[in-house]
Amino acid sequence: MAEHTPVCDFGWKAPPFALPGVDGKTYSLERLRGPNGTLVMFICNHCPYVKAVVGRIVRDVNDLKPLGINAVAISSNDAEHYPEDSFDNMKRFAAAHGFTFPYLFDESQEVARAYDAVCTPDFFGFNRDLELQYRGRLDESRKETAPPGVRRDLFEAMKEIAETGQGPREQIPSIGCSIKWKAA
Repeated sequence: MAEHTPVCDFGWKAPPFALPGVDGKTYSLERLRGPNGTLVMFICNHCPYVKAVVGRIVRDVNDLKPLGINAVAISSNDAEHYPEDSFDNMKRFAAAHGFTFPYLFDESQEVARAYDAVCTPDFFGFNRDLELQYRGRLDESRKETAPPGVRRDLFEAMKEIAETGQGPREQIPSIGCSIKWKAA
């Protein structure tokens, strides 16, 4: 069943974290933050919604870097029940798609819970002060990639945040597969 992200809680502060990346390094939010903003993305390897846009995620992250926006992707899925989302498969997924940003494993799921992430992909766009300004979709893609030339909602929002510190007031929720939580 598809999940939708909630409405953006403007000004909500990014919770700190330190997680292992597929490159063998540990990354903290403080180390990752960009001079003009930070994009935190909850994704995974197996979700058809992520697969439909992973190329566009890489494109947009690369296009945001010169604007002073840094990005990070986090997988929080239960890898025991979803082996395609294992750490080893995360390494393969990042390499196959040419990730130019850290891809981190939230094995305990504590970071996903701290962010109240609900789906993959779930995008959190923060300004330079790590205040939430965007919680919307990448673009109008669903399980299929939208046609070329559609509005780049995430890119345009993050560009506005880089320039003004504020995100757009009108935001369309992201849609995706639910985070695969471990049994309580």
